[in-house]
Amino acid sequence: MIQLHDVDLKLLRVFATIVRCGGFSAAQAALNAGQSTISEQMTHLETRLGVKLCQRGRSGFRLTEQGVAIHEAALRLLGAVESFCLDADVLKQHISGKLNLGIIDSTLTDPDSPVPRTTQRFVSRGHDAHLNVYIGTPAELEERVLDGRLHLAIGHFPMRVPGLSYLPLYDEALGLFCGRRHPLFGNKASNGRLLEEVRACRLVARGYMQQYDLDQLGMSKAAATVENIEAAAILIISGAYVGFLPVHFAEPWVKSGEMCRLGASTLDLSSPFDVITRRGVAAPPILQAFLEDLGACMQPVV
Repeated sequence: MIQLHDVDLKLLRVFATIVRCGGFSAAQAALNAGQSTISEQMTHLETRLGVKLCQRGRSGFRLTEQGVAIHEAALRLLGAVESFCLDADVLKQHISGKLNLGIIDSTLTDPDSPVPRTTQRFVSRGHDAHLNVYIGTPAELEERVLDGRLHLAIGHFPMRVPGLSYLPLYDEALGLFCGRRHPLFGNKASNGRLLEEVRACRLVARGYMQQYDLDQLGMSKAAATVENIEAAAILIISGAYVGFLPVHFAEPWVKSGEMCRLGASTLDLSSPFDVITRRGVAAPPILQAFLEDLGACMQPVV
């Protein structure tokens, strides 16, 4: 049986970073080390474990079958180590440690989002906390909370994944938008007529909500699929597509005349936002403190 030491944990963290970045060269900045140093560390880890973890060279970076298994085991181990460190903080008089928070993209301009207020309240309490913030798609956030890489995540989650707890937070208003170069820009047709004209247009849909977007408009397929709001905005502002955007996100382009909202409120949607945590796992003190502050800040500022 392999006996792990401190140096092995360091090497496993290096390996996890390389995989996350997609290769040795891409990991240099994250590790603050040169490629030769990283290569030596990986060789040392492979020697310690007795297996070849990856292929690297002109053909690019690729994990071996053993490398995939070791990477999954390493993530579990490193997550357990971090959980232990967080649990040990119970013995202290104040809360400290790392809090890994995930958020769906393009929520900064949403006045209903409690995240900025919660963060201010949490930090003002004087906790010795280091926040790591990850922006991702709903599926990515759920996966990272489930495997322990994130303590919690906030976003729109259309599915319910076993092993996660979902707590409702607030609703995000969405509207149907087109760019100023689009034929429907400034359209004043009646609701029924406008919907017919929209159905004849190219629709950009959110990948995680594609069927829902199509159903709202009575359309059978989308002409483009995106995984984040900014990508949808790029296609909409081009004038070639119509699509749903958060009203708060689209507001600057509406004010500048680059976009317009179609159908006023008749084609609007609402996306419920939840906070998700891992079910059946005791929350460390730092997570408990953040959730308490989140609960206190759930109401939007009037």
